[in-house]
Amino acid sequence: MREKIIALLKQEVKPALGCTEPIAVALAVARSCEILRSISVEPEYINVQVSNNILKNGMGVGIPGTDTVGLHIAAALGCTCGKSEYRLEVLKEVTDESVSQAREMVKEGNVTISLAETKEKLYVYAEVLSMEREGSHKAISIISGNHDSIVYEELDAQVIKSIETSSYKNTSGNLLEPDFARNITVEQILDFATTTPLEELEFIMESVTLNKALVDEGLRNKYGLQVGRTLLAPINKVVFGDTYLTYAMAYTAAASDARMAGCRLPAMSNSGSGNQGITATVPVIAIAEKLEASHEELARALVISHLVAIHIKGHLGRLSALCGCVVASTGSACGIVYLRKGGYQEMCAAIKNMIGNITGMVCDGAKVGCALKVASGVASAVQSAVLALDGICISSNDGIIEEDIEKTIANLGRIGSIGMQITDEMILEIMVCK
Repeated sequence: MREKIIALLKQEVKPALGCTEPIAVALAVARSCEILRSISVEPEYINVQVSNNILKNGMGVGIPGTDTVGLHIAAALGCTCGKSEYRLEVLKEVTDESVSQAREMVKEGNVTISLAETKEKLYVYAEVLSMEREGSHKAISIISGNHDSIVYEELDAQVIKSIETSSYKNTSGNLLEPDFARNITVEQILDFATTTPLEELEFIMESVTLNKALVDEGLRNKYGLQVGRTLLAPINKVVFGDTYLTYAMAYTAAASDARMAGCRLPAMSNSGSGNQGITATVPVIAIAEKLEASHEELARALVISHLVAIHIKGHLGRLSALCGCVVASTGSACGIVYLRKGGYQEMCAAIKNMIGNITGMVCDGAKVGCALKVASGVASAVQSAVLALDGICISSNDGIIEEDIEKTIANLGRIGSIGMQITDEMILEIMVCK
């Protein structure tokens, strides 16, 4: 079990440069271009088809290295500078020259984005073409299931690669069960986080390095809505005060401010989302700093936070109409409980308090405004943890809360993955018709 959980963590907690929906588009295009260039043919036209949720989350978010939003520029950059070997950091070699070339491709109408006819939540079809005199050539790549899972490749109608699903692999190379993340329990997560030798968990501290760099960037410069900078501004101390809560909200929002506005620094993501990675990481770091927690306490708290988020996400699916900060901030609430010496019962109470509070927060696409939702999620996380530590837990008589914590989490998953499908469709309809 321990080996599998470590494999799950390493699979789901990894660096990502830029919002992962447009990055998935850039990755698919980059791979298609590499296939075409393997026969010494240069791509000229890009045709991308995406699922509803990819379109929704790619419309209004900043693309790293540019002052531009949207999937068109992301797709073009996948062609001009993308390298598929970098996976979710596919655009890490972006330059002013590659941005200029990408802008020209978009301006000339050589990049098209459309909705794919698919029921999959996470799907990207990237077709690149060359129209040479000697004959046209076409390469296709498809991403499905996970943001960096390339499941299909084709060159000139010849299939290169085709797999049905992408699977987790543990360190022995064996396949993890598809529902492993969903089927682990909060109790198993806590046991793993508190009994596993620290040296086996050290890798999680990279999330501190990456996401703290984003915090510093967001506080130093005027990105997006400047939510983090505003919360910490001296003039606003009379409103927000100098509290643990303000510190955690501001730090986390600042990282989101920078990331969603196109900062070139990578985030440590969680479950395919940089914002979720930030929200599962930064509040825990902020509270740990205030409490002067040890290196070991912070590492174990981060493991708890990331794993609780991954576990809940296993019930929801990769993309849904439910805002990801609900999931990630629930994880950070558990990490905060651990830092404050709480145990299993307090963590369950914190999760229930979170689910009873912000379950209805919708995802209306990735954008700079996400920093506001992140701040709200962190506020709820700190509040939920404090209440839980005082022995206060929302009753199982309330709404979707059950006595059993796993049933409560499953209820949240049903609401987000099934109950809000029409909501998801309506949100997209509103967005595309503006």
